Amino acid sequence: MYKNLSVPENGEKITIENGVLSVPDNPIIPFIEGDGTGPDIWRAARRVLDSAVEKAYGGKRKIQWMEVFVGEKAFNKLGEWLPQESLDALKEFKVSIKGPLTTPVGGGFRSLNVTIRQVLDLFACVRPVRYFQGVPSPVKRPEDVDVVIFRENTEDIYAGIEWMAYTPEVKKVINFLVNEMGVKNIRFPESSSIGIKPVSEDGSKRLVRSAIDYALKHGRKSVTIIHKGNIMKFTEGGFRDWGYQVATEPAYRNKVVTLREVWALENKEKNPDLTLEENAKMIEPWYDQLDEAKQKKILAEVEETMKLWDSHGNGKWKKMILLKDNIADISLQQFLTRPKEFDVVATMNLNGDYQSDALAAQVGGIGIAAGANINYITGIAVFEATHGTAPKYTNLDKVNPSSEILSAVMMLEYMGWQEAADMIVKGIERSILDKTVTYDFHRLMDGATLVKCSEFGDKIIANM
Repeated sequence: MYKNLSVPENGEKITIENGVLSVPDNPIIPFIEGDGTGPDIWRAARRVLDSAVEKAYGGKRKIQWMEVFVGEKAFNKLGEWLPQESLDALKEFKVSIKGPLTTPVGGGFRSLNVTIRQVLDLFACVRPVRYFQGVPSPVKRPEDVDVVIFRENTEDIYAGIEWMAYTPEVKKVINFLVNEMGVKNIRFPESSSIGIKPVSEDGSKRLVRSAIDYALKHGRKSVTIIHKGNIMKFTEGGFRDWGYQVATEPAYRNKVVTLREVWALENKEKNPDLTLEENAKMIEPWYDQLDEAKQKKILAEVEETMKLWDSHGNGKWKKMILLKDNIADISLQQFLTRPKEFDVVATMNLNGDYQSDALAAQVGGIGIAAGANINYITGIAVFEATHGTAPKYTNLDKVNPSSEILSAVMMLEYMGWQEAADMIVKGIERSILDKTVTYDFHRLMDGATLVKCSEFGDKIIANM
């Protein structure tokens, strides 16, 4: 079937039925080695993975690895940066893992990473960010950070719909906007590039559903929708509004409560004789200054909330997932000042890019941040190192392999192999506490022992 790829003979495919993954004891897992430092970190990660699976299951389970070519290795070997059969393999075998990829110079792809996400419709970029004791951090209480970011992966400005200034194409777009749509606030139309930001109800809701499902499955307490809807009212504001609508869906109604519903329910719990209007004034301080239509809308909201009394009232809501929202710029500040208020985050593509890197910095940097790109409907998932290729360190056996190893932990958890995942996490925690670390942590730690990338992998295995 595959011209340039070798499918392991002793492995079986992972499948999905009715949203449930079926994983055999000998699953075929495609891997993309990656560019730059990719081969170094993959060699370490693979040994850690294989050792954890062997130790956790006593040889009853074993991953059958299948190399898939993407990036520089694919170009050098096959003359293509992203061969179609590589994409076909990622799709067919469902679960895969990859190292960092370079973006080809000279056009063709904006980004190999983004192209893979778009083509395979991997709509959720999942980035758990937590602190490992002993990792050097620039903040006072990095241990307060324990956040899982669900970043919408296929829409927003990453859709790549834009036109360069001075081109015939951008002139057509600007003429349409000005002459057909009546747009008057393009400040310098003659020298502007133009981009389009698509945000859909379907894309927003499936992302928020995935975040809520994760929170329910993993015993989390809240999901925060982070947006800039105060400025971009129809795109980011739409993302927020559509996200809240998920809470009212039958599948979630008795499992999720919104923050404004909590306010109204608490008001009623404290004062059972409270009228709807009195309650409305308590959850909306500017109620008396609003016009009649807006007042009626808030009254209707309170009335709908009171219909939830039997399922949500008298404190029952405290056992449910709390769905709330926050403005993007304020969130970046509050990640620093009160990170404990954030549990699971559902956010848009660009916001999520900023937020995941900012949070990673608080717990010690991108070198220890895990990541995955998942379609929870088709089951297709690509787990990845979240950092770049660092080409100046190529083949030096120097860089920290933790990002790819922790992404592999996410992969094992996704497969339901929790015992092996937990074993790797313990190995990493003990290695860092022993202060046996790669150069990125060694230069920031007093009394640490410097080891190579491969040696750090050995240390993790020894500490499992």
